[in-house]
Amino acid sequence: MKLLHATRLNLFPLLVFLLLTVGCSENNTKNLRKDADTFLADYSGRYVKLYTENESAQWQANVMIVPGDSTNAKRANAAAEALADFTGSQENVTLATDFLMHADQLSDLQRRQLEKILYMAGNNPAVAGELVPRRIAAENAQNGALYGFEFTVNGKPISANEIDQILRESSNINERLRVWRSSKEVGIGLKDGLANLAELRNGTVQALGYEDFFQYMASDYGMSTDELLALTDQLNQELRPLYRELHTWARYELAKRYQQPVPEQLPAHWLPNRWGQEWSPVLTVEGLDLDAALQGKSAESIVHAGEDFYVSLGYPQLPETFWQRSSLYPLQQSVKYKKNNHASAWHINLEDDVRCLMSVEPDADWWETVHHEFGHIYYFLAYSNSDVPPLLRDGANRAFHEAVGSLLGFASKQQPFLAGRGLVAANAQVDPMQSLLKEALLNVVFIPWSAGVMTQFEHALYADNLSEDHFNEYWWRLKLEYQGIVPPEPRGEEFCDAASKTHINNHPASYYSYALSEVLLHQLHEYISTTILKQDPHATDYFGSTETGEFLWSILEQGATVDSDDLLREKTGSGLSASAMLEYYEPLYEWLVVQNKGRTDTLPELNDLVQ
Repeated sequence: MKLLHATRLNLFPLLVFLLLTVGCSENNTKNLRKDADTFLADYSGRYVKLYTENESAQWQANVMIVPGDSTNAKRANAAAEALADFTGSQENVTLATDFLMHADQLSDLQRRQLEKILYMAGNNPAVAGELVPRRIAAENAQNGALYGFEFTVNGKPISANEIDQILRESSNINERLRVWRSSKEVGIGLKDGLANLAELRNGTVQALGYEDFFQYMASDYGMSTDELLALTDQLNQELRPLYRELHTWARYELAKRYQQPVPEQLPAHWLPNRWGQEWSPVLTVEGLDLDAALQGKSAESIVHAGEDFYVSLGYPQLPETFWQRSSLYPLQQSVKYKKNNHASAWHINLEDDVRCLMSVEPDADWWETVHHEFGHIYYFLAYSNSDVPPLLRDGANRAFHEAVGSLLGFASKQQPFLAGRGLVAANAQVDPMQSLLKEALLNVVFIPWSAGVMTQFEHALYADNLSEDHFNEYWWRLKLEYQGIVPPEPRGEEFCDAASKTHINNHPASYYSYALSEVLLHQLHEYISTTILKQDPHATDYFGSTETGEFLWSILEQGATVDSDDLLREKTGSGLSASAMLEYYEPLYEWLVVQNKGRTDTLPELNDLVQ
């Protein structure tokens, strides 16, 4: 009897029988692989259908949040539960486990798909019972509260884009404080939900043998929790000398800007980002003012410039459905609903239905964000090919997906690229050290935030069961030790400033991927600059380089069918290393040491990392 014709009811006992009786002969290996292919084809077909229904429902729940109307939330809950029921079913877990008992007789592609099935089951196991639907409902409720929140200043509504603009541009210290306070108000109503989600997320993965949700997420990299924390701590230690100089420079320069005494640590409301995760807007490089260059341009022109860049690399134009189905611009004030204000890229059907959710405006931040998010979109399109099974249509690891987007965003802001697009004068005399400093205030400053504050907080939340009564105290302890940032005023436990960060609510325990992606970005950039373009890594123009496009596509099109470290070694000649990033910023470090001569360094040491 061929398994292809087996019914769903008799598939399980038949496969178990075959697996228990199979030998090691060549014929039995062929039969085993054939049976595995049949199971994987059946699973994949059902998975894609349910995945598409879930993504479609989640999309609608993110682009139309109607106060008092739970229609979209209920649909999203139902779709997520259906997908969870399937991926976590005991039958699928048992079958995948039984096949993997004979992994040495399976193809590498089969083994990877089966391991992916078990990994997905880990977050939705049937044995967790009612915890899974409770977690799904809690996640959707948290999203609704997060994105349905109305920020206000002096009793008047203010958008997230407006908050960000004021923090980037205002020199009025009192206005900055008011807006910063407003940006944190959302966390108050999310605190109990976050505590509940931590318990539910832990409970679901523990039902399948994981220690906690943080360990579950780390296992996707093939690492233990200790190994992952050792890696992120290493990144912080390696970049600490440069970050120390940046921290000192910022304290003194911002004190002059705001006409204030030099603070011992950086007040959070002095920085141009709600979470202090990047500081680049504090510096305007003469001859390289992208915000000024984009004034008067339309948001649509920014989006189409992003597509033009990828097309110049030899990639196809985006599908017409992308333009029809995406939500790219801020909502009109007249509409009676809200939408998720965090930029994201979506692969709705694991084929050609790709979309972006953004609120693009003509400024430097959105210029980079558009190029970044389109990196995700083209990654989706590249690995949606017949050589990559649907279950492996993902990045080589989570950091790869972010690195590709960040790499193209990074490249899109270098002077030769901008000059080629007519956004800065081709003969502009740009101080290369100022340009490098601006890049460091974006990329280097990001490491202690991502590999430090975010990673350590979520580790404590899930692995150490951090008490809800200490969320804010622990958050600001981490902010001090890793970033040298302090709140402008006491922040008691009535607040939950961590929950104001999107990812803590809906992309949990994975923010270290962004830190790893920064390292990978610089590694890929070094290779492209020196080997393909033959240009100074500090002044490149990727536009029109089809060789660069081919190099990147050769990485993207493989999806998750290969080991990420093997792929990186094959393409660049070395495994993941921070050496390219350190080398890139070495001239800046030497310059900053001179600039900071006579200034007092106050950044805490990292010898005793917060436990």
